[in-house]
Amino acid sequence: MTIAYKISEPVVTRISGPIVTAIGMHASQMYEVVQVGELGLVGEVVRLIGDQATIQVYEDTTMLKPGAPIKRTGAPLSVWLGPGLVGNIYDGIQRPLPGIQARSGAWIKRGEKVDPLDTEKKWTFEPIAKEEDDVMPGQPIGKVIETPLVDHVIMIPPGISGKIKKIAEKGNYTVNEVIAIIDTGIETIELTMIQKWPVRLPRPIRERLRINKPLITGQRIIDTFFPIGKGGAAAIPGGFGTGKTITQHQLAKWSDADIIVFIGCGERGNEMTEVLREFPELTDPRSGRPLMERTILIANTSNMPVAAREVSIYTGITIAEYYRDMGLNVAVFADSTSRWAEALRELAARLEEMPAEEGFPASLPTRLAQFYERGGAVTTLAGKLGSVSIVGAVSPPGGDFSEPVTQHTRRFIRCFWALDTELANARHYPSIHWLHSYSEYVEDVSAWWQR
Repeated sequence: MTIAYKISEPVVTRISGPIVTAIGMHASQMYEVVQVGELGLVGEVVRLIGDQATIQVYEDTTMLKPGAPIKRTGAPLSVWLGPGLVGNIYDGIQRPLPGIQARSGAWIKRGEKVDPLDTEKKWTFEPIAKEEDDVMPGQPIGKVIETPLVDHVIMIPPGISGKIKKIAEKGNYTVNEVIAIIDTGIETIELTMIQKWPVRLPRPIRERLRINKPLITGQRIIDTFFPIGKGGAAAIPGGFGTGKTITQHQLAKWSDADIIVFIGCGERGNEMTEVLREFPELTDPRSGRPLMERTILIANTSNMPVAAREVSIYTGITIAEYYRDMGLNVAVFADSTSRWAEALRELAARLEEMPAEEGFPASLPTRLAQFYERGGAVTTLAGKLGSVSIVGAVSPPGGDFSEPVTQHTRRFIRCFWALDTELANARHYPSIHWLHSYSEYVEDVSAWWQR
Protein backbone atom coordinates (compact mmCIF):
# COMPACT_ATOMS: atom_id res chain seq x y z
CA MET A 1 0.00 0.00 0.00
CA THR A 2 1.32 3.46 -0.85
CA ILE A 3 0.69 6.54 1.24
CA ALA A 4 -0.39 9.70 -0.57
CA TYR A 5 0.76 13.08 0.73
CA LYS A 6 -0.33 16.59 -0.11
CA ILE A 7 2.69 18.04 -1.91
CA SER A 8 1.62 21.64 -1.16
CA GLU A 9 2.70 21.38 2.51
CA PRO A 10 6.06 19.97 3.68
CA VAL A 11 5.62 16.64 5.46
CA VAL A 12 7.79 13.82 6.81
CA THR A 13 8.02 10.72 4.62
CA ARG A 14 10.83 8.70 6.20
CA ILE A 15 12.58 8.56 9.59
CA SER A 16 15.96 6.96 10.34
CA GLY A 17 16.99 7.96 13.85
CA PRO A 18 17.95 11.66 13.76
CA ILE A 19 17.75 11.73 9.93
CA VAL A 20 14.34 12.62 8.50
CA THR A 21 13.30 12.77 4.83
CA ALA A 22 10.59 15.23 3.79
CA ILE A 23 8.78 16.25 0.61
CA GLY A 24 7.25 19.56 -0.43
CA MET A 25 10.54 21.34 0.38
CA HIS A 26 11.23 22.89 -3.05
CA ALA A 27 11.53 26.42 -1.53
CA SER A 28 14.08 25.32 1.10
CA GLN A 29 17.80 26.12 1.23
CA MET A 30 20.81 24.13 2.41
CA TYR A 31 21.38 24.38 6.18
CA GLU A 32 18.00 26.05 6.71
CA VAL A 33 16.47 25.44 10.15
CA VAL A 34 13.07 23.74 10.22
CA GLN A 35 10.65 22.65 12.95
CA VAL A 36 9.65 19.02 12.64
CA GLY A 37 6.40 17.49 13.86
CA GLU A 38 3.73 18.80 16.23
CA LEU A 39 6.36 19.46 18.92
CA GLY A 40 8.47 21.59 16.59
CA LEU A 41 11.70 19.60 16.94
CA VAL A 42 14.70 21.65 15.76
CA GLY A 43 16.23 20.33 12.52
CA GLU A 44 18.55 21.45 9.75
CA VAL A 45 18.36 20.74 6.00
CA VAL A 46 21.52 18.85 4.96
CA ARG A 47 20.53 17.60 1.49
CA LEU A 48 18.15 18.77 -1.26
CA ILE A 49 17.00 16.77 -4.31
CA GLY A 50 14.14 18.45 -6.15
CA ASP A 51 11.36 19.01 -3.62
CA GLN A 52 12.77 16.31 -1.31
CA ALA A 53 14.95 17.31 1.64
CA THR A 54 17.01 15.36 4.13
CA ILE A 55 16.81 16.91 7.60
CA GLN A 56 19.19 16.43 10.52
CA VAL A 57 17.10 16.65 13.72
CA TYR A 58 18.83 17.89 16.89
CA GLU A 59 16.32 16.31 19.27
CA ASP A 60 14.99 12.82 19.98
CA THR A 61 12.71 11.67 17.14
CA THR A 62 10.93 8.94 19.17
CA MET A 63 7.22 8.72 18.26
CA LEU A 64 7.68 10.93 15.18
CA LYS A 65 5.79 9.39 12.25
CA PRO A 66 5.40 9.85 8.47
CA GLY A 67 2.95 12.59 7.57
CA ALA A 68 4.09 14.85 10.42
CA PRO A 69 4.12 18.54 9.40
CA ILE A 70 7.30 20.55 8.86
CA LYS A 71 7.57 24.30 9.36
CA ARG A 72 10.30 26.25 7.57
CA THR A 73 12.04 29.21 9.23
CA GLY A 74 13.96 30.55 6.23
CA ALA A 75 17.12 31.07 8.32
CA PRO A 76 20.27 29.00 8.99
CA LEU A 77 21.13 27.58 12.41
CA SER A 78 22.34 30.63 14.32
CA VAL A 79 23.41 31.54 17.84
CA TRP A 80 22.48 34.61 19.87
CA LEU A 81 25.50 36.74 20.72
CA GLY A 82 25.18 39.38 23.41
CA PRO A 83 25.38 40.11 27.15
CA GLY A 84 24.53 37.11 29.31
CA LEU A 85 26.65 34.46 27.60
CA VAL A 86 29.40 34.44 30.22
CA GLY A 87 28.62 32.27 33.22
CA ASN A 88 25.86 30.42 31.38
CA ILE A 89 25.55 26.69 30.60
CA TYR A 90 24.14 25.67 27.20
CA ASP A 91 23.36 22.47 25.36
CA GLY A 92 24.67 21.85 21.82
CA ILE A 93 22.10 24.10 20.10
CA GLN A 94 22.42 26.97 22.63
CA ARG A 95 19.44 26.20 24.82
CA PRO A 96 20.29 27.45 28.35
CA LEU A 97 20.17 24.50 30.73
CA PRO A 98 19.50 26.65 33.87
CA GLY A 99 16.55 28.24 32.04
CA ILE A 100 15.19 24.84 31.01
CA GLN A 101 15.56 23.55 34.58
CA ALA A 102 13.68 26.55 35.96
CA ARG A 103 10.83 25.97 33.50
CA SER A 104 10.51 22.17 33.30
CA GLY A 105 12.74 20.60 35.94
CA ALA A 106 15.69 18.25 35.52
CA TRP A 107 14.63 16.74 32.19
CA ILE A 108 14.78 18.48 28.81
CA LYS A 109 11.41 18.07 27.12
CA ARG A 110 11.34 17.51 23.37
CA GLY A 111 10.59 20.70 21.49
CA GLU A 112 11.53 22.84 24.49
CA LYS A 113 12.02 26.47 23.42
CA VAL A 114 13.95 28.79 25.74
CA ASP A 115 15.66 31.98 24.60
CA PRO A 116 19.49 31.66 24.80
CA LEU A 117 19.74 35.05 26.51
CA ASP A 118 17.55 36.47 29.28
CA THR A 119 15.29 38.92 27.41
CA GLU A 120 13.88 40.44 30.62
CA LYS A 121 17.13 41.26 32.42
CA LYS A 122 18.26 44.88 32.10
CA TRP A 123 21.89 45.72 31.41
CA THR A 124 23.57 49.08 32.02
CA PHE A 125 24.53 50.32 28.56
CA GLU A 126 27.19 53.02 28.29
CA PRO A 127 27.58 54.59 24.83
CA ILE A 128 31.06 55.05 23.35
CA ALA A 129 30.05 56.48 19.97
CA LYS A 130 27.80 59.51 19.44
CA GLU A 131 25.22 60.65 16.93
CA GLU A 132 26.41 61.52 13.41
CA ASP A 133 29.53 59.34 13.83
CA ASP A 134 30.48 57.26 10.80
CA VAL A 135 30.74 53.61 11.82
CA MET A 136 32.18 50.50 10.18
CA PRO A 137 31.58 46.75 10.77
CA GLY A 138 32.96 45.58 14.12
CA GLN A 139 33.33 49.12 15.52
CA PRO A 140 32.42 49.51 19.24
CA ILE A 141 29.46 51.80 19.94
CA GLY A 142 29.00 51.04 23.64
CA LYS A 143 29.78 48.66 26.45
CA VAL A 144 28.07 46.67 29.17
CA ILE A 145 29.63 45.27 32.34
CA GLU A 146 28.67 41.63 31.80
CA THR A 147 30.52 40.33 34.86
CA PRO A 148 33.12 41.96 37.17
CA LEU A 149 35.78 40.33 34.92
CA VAL A 150 34.28 41.02 31.47
CA ASP A 151 33.47 44.36 29.85
CA HIS A 152 31.14 43.35 27.03
CA VAL A 153 31.65 45.54 23.96
CA ILE A 154 28.55 46.25 21.86
CA MET A 155 29.75 46.25 18.24
CA ILE A 156 28.35 47.10 14.82
CA PRO A 157 27.48 43.72 13.22
CA PRO A 158 29.54 42.56 10.21
CA GLY A 159 28.15 43.81 6.90
CA ILE A 160 26.68 47.05 8.31
CA SER A 161 28.25 50.51 7.95
CA GLY A 162 26.92 54.05 7.81
CA LYS A 163 26.12 56.99 10.08
CA ILE A 164 24.63 56.85 13.58
CA LYS A 165 21.29 58.67 13.50
CA LYS A 166 20.43 57.89 17.10
CA ILE A 167 22.12 56.17 20.02
CA ALA A 168 20.73 55.38 23.45
CA GLU A 169 21.84 57.37 26.47
CA LYS A 170 23.49 55.68 29.42
CA GLY A 171 20.88 53.61 31.18
CA ASN A 172 19.36 50.19 31.71
CA TYR A 173 18.07 48.27 28.69
CA THR A 174 17.07 44.71 27.81
CA VAL A 175 18.94 42.90 25.03
CA ASN A 176 15.96 43.35 22.67
CA GLU A 177 15.58 47.12 23.08
CA VAL A 178 16.89 49.35 20.28
CA ILE A 179 20.13 51.07 21.36
CA ALA A 180 21.17 52.60 18.03
CA ILE A 181 19.77 53.50 14.61
CA ILE A 182 22.19 53.34 11.66
CA ASP A 183 21.59 55.06 8.31
CA THR A 184 23.45 53.00 5.70
CA GLY A 185 22.52 55.32 2.83
CA ILE A 186 20.15 52.67 1.46
CA GLU A 187 18.11 51.81 4.52
CA THR A 188 17.78 52.55 8.23
CA ILE A 189 18.75 49.69 10.56
CA GLU A 190 17.80 49.39 14.22
CA LEU A 191 20.44 47.73 16.40
CA THR A 192 19.92 45.89 19.68
CA MET A 193 22.53 44.28 21.94
CA ILE A 194 21.96 40.91 20.22
CA GLN A 195 23.74 39.70 17.10
CA LYS A 196 22.51 36.48 15.48
CA TRP A 197 25.23 34.64 13.58
CA PRO A 198 25.15 31.35 11.57
CA VAL A 199 27.27 28.80 13.42
CA ARG A 200 28.83 27.27 10.30
CA LEU A 201 30.06 30.62 8.96
CA PRO A 202 33.35 32.01 10.42
CA ARG A 203 33.06 35.60 11.61
CA PRO A 204 35.08 37.96 9.39
CA ILE A 205 38.44 39.45 10.36
CA ARG A 206 40.75 42.08 8.90
CA GLU A 207 44.02 40.12 8.99
CA ARG A 208 45.45 36.87 10.33
CA LEU A 209 48.64 37.43 12.35
CA ARG A 210 51.73 35.42 13.10
CA ILE A 211 51.56 33.83 16.54
CA ASN A 212 54.27 35.27 18.80
CA LYS A 213 52.92 35.12 22.37
CA PRO A 214 52.48 31.97 24.47
CA LEU A 215 49.26 30.99 26.18
CA ILE A 216 50.52 30.55 29.74
CA THR A 217 48.81 27.40 31.00
CA GLY A 218 50.27 27.09 34.50
CA GLN A 219 51.44 23.54 33.70
CA ARG A 220 55.24 23.43 33.83
CA ILE A 221 55.79 20.62 31.32
CA ILE A 222 53.62 22.46 28.77
CA ASP A 223 54.96 25.98 29.28
CA THR A 224 58.58 24.78 29.40
CA PHE A 225 58.82 22.10 26.73
CA PHE A 226 55.63 22.10 24.63
CA PRO A 227 54.17 25.64 24.67
CA ILE A 228 51.08 26.69 22.77
CA GLY A 229 50.80 30.20 21.35
CA LYS A 230 47.82 32.50 21.79
CA GLY A 231 45.79 31.67 18.70
CA GLY A 232 47.38 28.25 18.38
CA ALA A 233 45.84 24.79 18.08
CA ALA A 234 46.77 21.77 20.20
CA ALA A 235 45.56 18.21 20.60
CA ILE A 236 45.59 16.01 23.71
CA PRO A 237 45.38 12.38 22.54
CA GLY A 238 45.38 9.55 25.03
CA GLY A 239 43.79 6.25 25.92
CA PHE A 240 41.09 5.70 28.53
CA GLY A 241 42.10 6.95 31.98
CA THR A 242 45.20 8.89 30.92
CA GLY A 243 43.77 12.22 32.09
CA LYS A 244 42.61 14.08 28.97
CA THR A 245 39.61 15.67 30.67
CA ILE A 246 41.51 16.52 33.85
CA THR A 247 44.32 18.10 31.82
CA GLN A 248 41.79 20.26 30.00
CA HIS A 249 40.19 21.21 33.32
CA GLN A 250 43.62 22.33 34.60
CA LEU A 251 44.23 24.39 31.45
CA ALA A 252 40.79 26.00 31.75
CA LYS A 253 41.44 26.88 35.41
CA TRP A 254 44.96 28.23 35.15
CA SER A 255 45.52 29.55 31.60
CA ASP A 256 45.79 33.31 31.12
CA ALA A 257 43.01 33.54 28.52
CA ASP A 258 40.42 36.29 29.04
CA ILE A 259 37.46 34.03 28.21
CA ILE A 260 37.15 30.24 28.57
CA VAL A 261 34.73 28.26 26.36
CA PHE A 262 34.51 24.61 27.49
CA ILE A 263 32.68 22.28 25.08
CA GLY A 264 31.77 18.87 26.46
CA CYS A 265 30.76 17.02 23.28
CA GLY A 266 29.87 13.39 23.76
CA GLU A 267 31.67 12.80 27.05
CA ARG A 268 30.23 10.83 29.97
CA GLY A 269 27.58 12.59 32.00
CA ASN A 270 29.44 12.14 35.29
CA GLU A 271 32.51 13.95 33.90
CA MET A 272 30.38 16.85 32.68
CA THR A 273 28.56 16.93 36.02
CA GLU A 274 31.93 17.30 37.73
CA VAL A 275 32.70 20.30 35.52
CA LEU A 276 29.31 21.91 36.18
CA ARG A 277 29.66 21.45 39.93
CA GLU A 278 33.34 22.34 40.21
CA PHE A 279 33.69 25.39 37.97
CA PRO A 280 31.18 27.62 39.83
CA GLU A 281 33.15 27.02 43.05
CA LEU A 282 36.60 27.74 41.59
CA THR A 283 38.41 31.03 42.11
CA ASP A 284 40.12 32.81 39.22
CA PRO A 285 43.84 32.90 40.22
CA ARG A 286 44.36 36.28 38.51
CA SER A 287 41.49 38.23 40.06
CA GLY A 288 40.30 36.25 43.05
CA ARG A 289 36.78 36.28 41.58
CA PRO A 290 34.73 33.13 40.71
CA LEU A 291 36.09 31.48 37.56
CA MET A 292 32.58 31.25 36.05
CA GLU A 293 32.65 35.04 35.62
CA ARG A 294 34.82 34.48 32.53
CA THR A 295 33.66 30.97 31.51
CA ILE A 296 31.00 29.65 29.13
CA LEU A 297 30.07 25.95 29.31
CA ILE A 298 28.47 23.90 26.54
CA ALA A 299 27.27 20.53 27.80
CA ASN A 300 26.33 17.87 25.25
CA THR A 301 26.86 14.51 26.90
CA SER A 302 26.92 11.07 25.27
CA ASN A 303 23.25 10.37 26.12
CA MET A 304 22.02 13.54 24.36
CA PRO A 305 20.93 13.44 20.69
CA VAL A 306 23.89 12.64 18.45
CA ALA A 307 23.10 15.34 15.88
CA ALA A 308 23.36 18.07 18.54
CA ARG A 309 26.81 16.75 19.42
CA GLU A 310 27.91 17.40 15.85
CA VAL A 311 26.82 21.05 15.96
CA SER A 312 27.99 21.81 19.54
CA ILE A 313 31.56 22.33 18.26
CA TYR A 314 30.36 25.09 15.92
CA THR A 315 28.23 26.71 18.62
CA GLY A 316 31.26 26.98 20.91
CA ILE A 317 33.69 28.29 18.30
CA THR A 318 31.19 30.94 17.10
CA ILE A 319 30.78 32.27 20.65
CA ALA A 320 34.59 32.31 20.98
CA GLU A 321 34.95 34.32 17.74
CA TYR A 322 32.44 36.88 19.03
CA TYR A 323 34.53 37.60 22.14
CA ARG A 324 37.70 37.57 20.01
CA ASP A 325 36.15 40.39 17.97
CA MET A 326 36.13 42.48 21.18
CA GLY A 327 39.92 42.22 21.29
CA LEU A 328 40.02 39.43 23.90
CA ASN A 329 42.09 36.25 24.04
CA VAL A 330 39.74 33.24 24.12
CA ALA A 331 40.63 29.61 24.85
CA VAL A 332 38.32 26.86 23.52
CA PHE A 333 38.51 23.38 25.04
CA ALA A 334 36.72 20.60 23.12
CA ASP A 335 36.28 17.30 24.97
CA SER A 336 36.39 15.29 22.86
CA THR A 337 36.76 15.61 19.09
CA SER A 338 36.71 11.80 18.79
CA ARG A 339 33.12 11.69 20.10
CA TRP A 340 32.30 14.49 17.66
CA ALA A 341 33.84 12.45 14.80
CA GLU A 342 31.79 9.44 15.91
CA ALA A 343 28.67 11.60 15.59
CA LEU A 344 29.76 12.49 12.05
CA ARG A 345 30.21 8.78 11.31
CA GLU A 346 26.75 7.84 12.59
CA LEU A 347 25.05 10.66 10.69
CA ALA A 348 26.98 9.83 7.50
CA ALA A 349 25.88 6.19 7.77
CA ARG A 350 22.22 7.21 8.11
CA LEU A 351 22.65 9.55 5.13
CA GLU A 352 23.97 6.49 3.22
CA GLU A 353 27.29 8.17 2.37
CA MET A 354 30.22 6.05 1.23
CA PRO A 355 32.39 5.24 4.28
CA ALA A 356 36.15 5.77 4.26
CA GLU A 357 38.74 4.42 6.71
CA GLU A 358 37.24 2.79 9.83
CA GLY A 359 33.76 3.86 8.69
CA PHE A 360 34.38 7.60 9.12
CA PRO A 361 33.05 9.81 6.31
CA ALA A 362 35.47 10.87 3.59
CA SER A 363 34.85 14.48 4.65
CA LEU A 364 36.37 13.94 8.13
CA PRO A 365 39.69 15.74 7.35
CA THR A 366 37.80 18.68 5.87
CA ARG A 367 35.50 18.96 8.88
CA LEU A 368 38.46 18.83 11.29
CA ALA A 369 40.23 21.52 9.25
CA GLN A 370 37.14 23.74 9.28
CA PHE A 371 37.10 23.56 13.08
CA TYR A 372 40.80 24.10 13.85
CA GLU A 373 41.25 26.78 11.18
CA ARG A 374 38.71 29.00 12.97
CA GLY A 375 41.31 29.58 15.66
CA GLY A 376 44.21 31.99 15.26
CA ALA A 377 45.63 35.37 16.26
CA VAL A 378 43.94 38.11 14.25
CA THR A 379 43.39 41.78 13.73
CA THR A 380 39.65 42.32 14.12
CA LEU A 381 37.47 44.41 11.82
CA ALA A 382 37.81 47.25 14.36
CA GLY A 383 41.64 47.00 14.32
CA LYS A 384 42.00 45.32 17.72
CA LEU A 385 44.20 42.29 18.43
CA GLY A 386 42.42 39.13 19.54
CA SER A 387 42.91 35.39 19.45
CA VAL A 388 41.11 32.06 19.67
CA SER A 389 43.26 29.17 20.97
CA ILE A 390 41.85 25.66 20.47
CA VAL A 391 42.71 22.59 22.55
CA GLY A 392 40.95 19.43 21.42
CA ALA A 393 41.04 16.14 23.29
CA VAL A 394 41.28 13.00 21.12
CA SER A 395 40.19 9.60 22.44
CA PRO A 396 41.75 6.94 20.15
CA PRO A 397 40.36 3.45 20.86
CA GLY A 398 42.93 1.47 22.84
CA GLY A 399 45.32 4.43 22.80
CA ASP A 400 46.17 3.73 19.14
CA PHE A 401 47.51 7.02 17.72
CA SER A 402 47.46 5.61 14.17
CA GLU A 403 43.65 5.74 13.97
CA PRO A 404 42.07 8.30 11.57
CA VAL A 405 40.92 11.04 13.98
CA THR A 406 44.34 11.35 15.63
CA GLN A 407 46.23 11.20 12.34
CA HIS A 408 44.04 13.76 10.58
CA THR A 409 44.08 16.05 13.63
CA ARG A 410 47.89 16.14 13.52
CA ARG A 411 47.68 17.69 10.05
CA PHE A 412 45.89 20.79 11.36
CA ILE A 413 47.55 21.41 14.73
CA ARG A 414 51.07 22.45 15.70
CA CYS A 415 51.11 21.25 19.29
CA PHE A 416 50.75 17.59 20.24
CA TRP A 417 50.53 16.59 23.92
CA ALA A 418 50.58 12.77 23.83
CA LEU A 419 49.31 11.21 27.06
CA ASP A 420 50.97 7.95 28.08
CA THR A 421 49.20 5.03 29.78
CA GLU A 422 52.30 3.94 31.72
CA LEU A 423 52.82 7.41 33.18
CA ALA A 424 49.13 7.58 34.11
CA ASN A 425 49.30 4.15 35.78
CA ALA A 426 52.28 5.42 37.78
CA ARG A 427 50.15 8.39 38.90
CA HIS A 428 52.40 10.81 37.00
CA TYR A 429 50.08 13.67 36.01
CA PRO A 430 49.80 15.32 33.61
CA SER A 431 50.88 12.13 31.85
CA ILE A 432 52.37 13.99 28.85
CA HIS A 433 55.08 11.83 27.29
CA TRP A 434 58.19 13.96 26.74
CA LEU A 435 59.38 11.95 23.72
CA HIS A 436 56.11 11.45 21.83
CA SER A 437 54.95 15.05 22.30
CA TYR A 438 56.09 18.12 20.38
CA SER A 439 55.32 21.80 19.81
CA GLU A 440 56.07 23.85 16.71
CA TYR A 441 55.41 27.08 18.61
CA VAL A 442 58.71 27.01 20.52
CA GLU A 443 60.56 29.24 18.06
CA ASP A 444 57.53 31.50 17.58
CA VAL A 445 57.25 32.36 21.30
CA SER A 446 60.99 32.28 22.17
CA ALA A 447 61.35 36.04 21.63
CA TRP A 448 58.54 36.65 24.15
CA TRP A 449 60.34 34.53 26.75
CA GLN A 450 63.63 36.33 26.12
CA ARG A 451 61.96 39.72 26.64
